[in-house]
Amino acid sequence: MMARVLVVGAAGLLGRYVVRAFAREHEVWAMRRTDLDVRDREQVERVLRTVRPQLVINCAAISDVDLCERDPGLAFQVNAEGPRHLAEVCREIEAALVHISTDYVFDGRKRKPYTIADPPCPINRYGASKWAGEEAVRRTWERHYIIRAARLFGFGGRNFASSLPLLLRTRTSLPAIVDEVGSPTYAADLATRIAEILARGQPGTYHVTNSGACSWYEFACEVARQLGCEGVRIEPVRSADLNRPAERPLYTVLRCLLSEQLGLTPLRLWSLALRDFLEEVRSHGALR
Repeated sequence: MMARVLVVGAAGLLGRYVVRAFAREHEVWAMRRTDLDVRDREQVERVLRTVRPQLVINCAAISDVDLCERDPGLAFQVNAEGPRHLAEVCREIEAALVHISTDYVFDGRKRKPYTIADPPCPINRYGASKWAGEEAVRRTWERHYIIRAARLFGFGGRNFASSLPLLLRTRTSLPAIVDEVGSPTYAADLATRIAEILARGQPGTYHVTNSGACSWYEFACEVARQLGCEGVRIEPVRSADLNRPAERPLYTVLRCLLSEQLGLTPLRLWSLALRDFLEEVRSHGALR
């Protein structure tokens, strides 16, 4: 059944894939930050009451971890207050809300896959702001789907994982972190899984990543292998040696108990998803 879907943060990496996935079967309203600033409660109410969506998907976030550490006020405005504004208005108009969160709500000390039974314990301002956003959504509106994702990569992304194909084509050496382990996730697979979760109609908190786990060093080596760039020297570095403003959790592999209960099969291995990503990059002529 076709629904009216409003995607917030539609110009971001995940937002673009979500718009594309949902536009196949639904009427999609794609809202960029210039169209809808989640920090502005009055603007959120005006836009949502005008569009009257049955579903709101919130992909808007400040995801630059070091920026969040330097400017926690901005981080909490966008990542915590923004989701609260959306949840309040979604409750008023009775629209379901999908809110995208992160593996960084965990401290990374467990060394076994995190499930929704594990209590969050963020170790940086980004993770703390995203956890606050989750809690605001939970307290405000029961028809919510909180999707914790991790290590997104996709065409047009500006993060390390998304930029690797170009970096490996233009450099002779590249540092990559060897002691941060998690599950890379292709944005296209995540967008498709969000639709599958919604079709089950079971609100709650979900962990969604591609299967398998690796360090950033291992991920970079696999990208180089699939691209045929084995001549590039990938240099292993340790997280603590980079002297970044924000500490990163060292292990954030996720497992989704709720997906398993609903019979959703695990997403494919990240290395298989990587093949499709690289083909997408090639198809856009971005490696010439």
